[in-house]
Amino acid sequence: MNSYYRSQFVTPPVVKDLLIINVLVFFTQQVLPASAKAWMMNTLALGFPWGIGEVFQLVSYMFMHANFSHLFFNMFALWMFGRILEYDLGSKRFLIYYLVCGIGAGIIQLGVNFAEASVLVSQGYRVPMMTTVGASGAVFGLLLAYGMLHPNNIIALLFPPIQLKAKWFVVLYGALELFGGIASSGSNVAHFAHLGGMLWGFLLLRYWKKKNQIWY
Repeated sequence: MNSYYRSQFVTPPVVKDLLIINVLVFFTQQVLPASAKAWMMNTLALGFPWGIGEVFQLVSYMFMHANFSHLFFNMFALWMFGRILEYDLGSKRFLIYYLVCGIGAGIIQLGVNFAEASVLVSQGYRVPMMTTVGASGAVFGLLLAYGMLHPNNIIALLFPPIQLKAKWFVVLYGALELFGGIASSGSNVAHFAHLGGMLWGFLLLRYWKKKNQIWY
């Protein structure tokens, strides 16, 4: 691959398109009147229990975000890790990987929602609406892929200001998400969706490696 195309200033086409779509959807959310914004959220977000059966929500929820910081950090991670991974995997395989991680994360989150709802029902409580939005599941899949394909690359953290090899960064982040999912059940952060994105990413990468379609 020509070094120019690997330049940090070049964003490959799928990553670029994903960034544009996410930003445009978020901008649309902001400019719509309240009633239309609510309709958009109810229709495109991954909902439970009313979302069951709306299969397209497993894709559309990835392009919805709760606020600007939610969008910014997801898009920054997509840009930072996605550029390298799209060159590694090729544009078509990268897009497949991204979507599989995001859809897989959504399926895991629906399973967690069902388990939480079952507990509430058994205790005599009414099941509330549970809504999931954001590209985080797919982004965590990208993080996992970066750690597997470039395990010894150094990632510099800002908080705390330390440097870690990518493989240990992935392990640490995965452990924190698992702890967060267990310790903060019912929180607004979909920890198990994040772990779901990593799980589906791991399985897909192992499948491709077994088929000799990728090497790492």
